Amino acid sequence: MSAEMINPPTLAPPVMNLYTQVVAATGTRFVAIAGQVAIDAEGQLVGPGDFAAQAEQVFRNLRAALEAAGATPADLVKMTIHVVGHRPEMIDTVFTAGSKAFDGEWPLPASTYLGVESLGLPEWLIEVDGYAVIA
Repeated sequence: MSAEMINPPTLAPPVMNLYTQVVAATGTRFVAIAGQVAIDAEGQLVGPGDFAAQAEQVFRNLRAALEAAGATPADLVKMTIHVVGHRPEMIDTVFTAGSKAFDGEWPLPASTYLGVESLGLPEWLIEVDGYAVIA
């Protein structure tokens, strides 16, 4: 994939440098990844009531989904993060978990971070979906 990461001077710099304002990608395959929650391959919830543990599992699942499509974290062009009961101090926990799941190679796709009241099931605390473009 060829991706141009653009942070134009006409927009504010990305908050905490955790994403890119605009990603222009070209490739031959578009990949849409459904919302990933903290469910492991056996269908078990990882980290009931533990936001950090759930966040790490969610990003491990996102990485596994990318790999299943033949993509890498660098191919991720857009991600949406939904956090139940968001508070500002949770941001660091989310991005630390993501960095850990991506072996320290945090991608910088265009990103939306949302605080939400609830997700599909009450025990889910975080959900992340995304789009990738593969060369």
